[in-house]
Amino acid sequence: MCGIVGAIAGRDVVPVLIEGLKRLEYRGYDSAGIAVVVDGAVRRVRRTGRVSEMEAAARAEHLSAPLGIGHTRWATHGGVTEGNAHPHISHDSLALVHNGIIENHEAQRERLTKLGYVFESQTDTEVIAHLIHHHQSQGLDLLAALQASVRELDGAYAIAVIDKGEPDRMVVARMGCPLLVGLGDGENFVASDVSAIVQATRRVIFLEEGDTAVLTRDGVQVYGDDGQLVARAEHLSDVSLASLELGPYRHFMQKEIHEQPRALADTMEAIIDAGAFEPALFGKEAEGLLREVDGVQILACGTSYYAGAVARYWIEAIAGLPCTVEIASEYRYRKAVANPRHLIVTISQSGETLDTMEALKYAKSLGHDKTLSICNVPESAIPRASRLVFYTRAGAEIGVASTKAFTTQLVGLFALTATLAKLNGRLDAETEAGYIEALRRLPVSVQHALNLEPQIAVWSEKFTPKQHALFLGRGVHYPIALEGALKLKEISYIHAEAYPAGELKHGPLALVDADMPVVVIAPKDSLLEKVKSNMQEVRARGGELFVFTDADSNFGESEGVHVIRTPRHVGVLSPIVHTIPVQLLAYHTALARGTDVDKPRNLAKSVTVE
Repeated sequence: MCGIVGAIAGRDVVPVLIEGLKRLEYRGYDSAGIAVVVDGAVRRVRRTGRVSEMEAAARAEHLSAPLGIGHTRWATHGGVTEGNAHPHISHDSLALVHNGIIENHEAQRERLTKLGYVFESQTDTEVIAHLIHHHQSQGLDLLAALQASVRELDGAYAIAVIDKGEPDRMVVARMGCPLLVGLGDGENFVASDVSAIVQATRRVIFLEEGDTAVLTRDGVQVYGDDGQLVARAEHLSDVSLASLELGPYRHFMQKEIHEQPRALADTMEAIIDAGAFEPALFGKEAEGLLREVDGVQILACGTSYYAGAVARYWIEAIAGLPCTVEIASEYRYRKAVANPRHLIVTISQSGETLDTMEALKYAKSLGHDKTLSICNVPESAIPRASRLVFYTRAGAEIGVASTKAFTTQLVGLFALTATLAKLNGRLDAETEAGYIEALRRLPVSVQHALNLEPQIAVWSEKFTPKQHALFLGRGVHYPIALEGALKLKEISYIHAEAYPAGELKHGPLALVDADMPVVVIAPKDSLLEKVKSNMQEVRARGGELFVFTDADSNFGESEGVHVIRTPRHVGVLSPIVHTIPVQLLAYHTALARGTDVDKPRNLAKSVTVE
C-alpha cells in the first residue's frame, strides 16, 4: 500500500527519492511527499494526487540535499489532504515516514497532547514523530529515541526518520510491514520495495521483525529487537529495470498478461527439468514433512484466495486429501479447531500481505508446524515464517490487479497437488508423465489464448455501458468465474458477481435481464452439459451470454449467445488457460471506460494493513 524510500549520499538524493516514488506508484496511493535535511534545516514538499505534482513542486522550490526520505500515502487515518500526507514533522526538527497502522495511537495522542504537543493531522503517524521528539527531549539520541518509541507502539510499522540535529545519518525500524536497506558505494538507501531503489543498487538487506537500523554514507548497522547489533545477510536482487518499464505495452496490466507464457515456463522450469514432481521443489525438509500430512488448509486473500479455491478441487480429487480454503482475514479472528497433521498453505504475491501473515502466526500458535508459503517475492516475510516455500518466479508485478502472479500460483498449487498424490501412492508413473507433458505444453496453450485478444476487445464494447455483470462457472472453473468478476470490478468499476452456474435458480436468476451480461466459463469437461442447461435458463429470461469454451466443444453462436473458443481442452490445467480470457475482458473493458487500469481507485498492490 503506502511506499517508503530514503537515501543518504554524497550527492543530491532528491532525484533518487522522486524516481523511487514513481516506481512505487503501482502500490496504490493518494498523496506523496519528500523531506530533506539541508543547511541545518528540514525542508518538506507534499501534494495530494500524483507523484508528478509533488515533483513539480519540489523543482519549483529547487530542493536539493544529501539526506532525505519520501512517501506515497494510501489514506487510512484521516482523509486525503496535504496536511495528512507524509512526511510528518515534529518541532521543525525531525521528519518521519511510516507504513502500517498504530493501534494505540489515540492513547498516545492524548498523552502527547498533555505534554504540549500540537497535532496538525488526523494520522496515527504524527504520533510517532512527536513520540520520538519527546524521547529526544529526555536526552536520547535519534536511534535510542526511535527504539524507545517503538517499544511503546502497538500495531504494524515501517519507519524512516531524519533529523536536522543529526544530518549524517538516518534511522529506521520495522515491525509487520516490509522494509529493506539498499547498499551502495559511499551511499545507502531504505525502501519498502526493492523496485524503489533498483536504479541505484541491487544489493539489499531485508530487515526482520523488530529490527532497527542506522544508515550513514559509509555503512549500515542493524539492531535486533533486543537492541543488540546483529548481522543480516546481504542479497542481490533479481529485479531488473527492464521489468519495471512498459516497453511496447499501454499498461503494466497488459504487459503482465502477455508475460504469462514466460512466467509459467520459468515457474515450472525445475519440474520440467526433473521430469517429475519431487518434494525438493518445496524445500530440503519437504519430503519428511509432506509424508506426515493428512489434510491441507489454505489461507489467502483476494486473487490468491481464488487460486486456493481451484487447488481445493485438485487436492481432493488427485491427492485424495481433505482441503479447506479460508479467507485469511476471517480465519485469524475465529476460534479455529487445529489439526497439527494438516499442512497450512499461505498464498501471497508480495509475501507481505498483513492478514495472511497474521493468519499464519495464528495457525502456528494453534500448534500447526507444517507450513508452506507460495509466494512471488524471495525473502519476504511470509516465506521466512514458513518451513517450506515455493517461489512462483512471475517477476515483478506492477499492475494492482494481479494476473501473472495468479496463474503462476496455480502452477505451484498443482505441483503441490501432484507431489502429495505421489507421496500418497495415488500418482502412477504414466499419469505423472502425462501431467509433466501437460505442463510442458501449457505456455503454448496460454499463448493461443492470448491470441484471442482482438476478439475479446470487440466483446468489451458491449460491456462498456453496463453497470452490472454476472459470471458463471462450475466445478474447478467456478473460482475462475470468481476471479473474472473480481478483475472486472477492480479495474472497470462495473459491479460484477460470480456464482456456481447451478446456483442460478436459487436466487441470482432474479437479476438476469437484457442489461445484465452473463459471462460463462464452459470448457469441454464433464460438467459441460450441465452448464448448457444453465445457459438456457439465462436465455429464457432475455439475458445475453458471453461464453468462453474450448475449440473442441460442440458449441455454436446464436442470437444472444456469443462464443469465443480457447485452445483445445487441456484437461486438469484448464483453469489456467481459461483465466486468460477473463483477464483480457476486464482489461479491455476498463480501457474502453477510460479508468486508470494499473492504479484503480481505492486499491493498493501490497495490502499491509487490516
